[in-house]
Amino acid sequence: MAREERSAGFLIFHRRPGAPPPNDLRFLLLDYGRHWDFAKGHVDKGETDLEAAVRELREETGIREFTSVPDFQQEIVYFFRSGRHGLTRKTVVFFLAEVTKADVILSEEHVGFDFLPYEQALKRATFAAGKELLRAAHARLIQESSAAATT
Repeated sequence: MAREERSAGFLIFHRRPGAPPPNDLRFLLLDYGRHWDFAKGHVDKGETDLEAAVRELREETGIREFTSVPDFQQEIVYFFRSGRHGLTRKTVVFFLAEVTKADVILSEEHVGFDFLPYEQALKRATFAAGKELLRAAHARLIQESSAAATT
């Protein structure tokens, strides 16, 4: 039987000034040394998913100011095997948020970061689940841009 683990995180984006939508979107990817992914971490006992995501975002990137995209919550589930715990089923809940500044202060668990346009971010993201998350976030942001343009 697999051990259960829960994490939460944020997919962060900002809009490049002067670029027309949707070409203005830039997505934050973190370099973990062996893979590129989004800010995330374990949900501590007594924390909600959102509280854990906010804490992890602050710890991993130094980002404290952001605007959450309402009603965007995506869950990914995957299995991995570790020498310490064996087979683990991990559920990660992601939220989507915009920052106005692309300032990042990395934690020691990362070796780099990049804010990338959608297509480049899609290529850089290491895992299939991360790519799907990025596609869902991008579709949501495009949908909102289209709705705003028609009003």
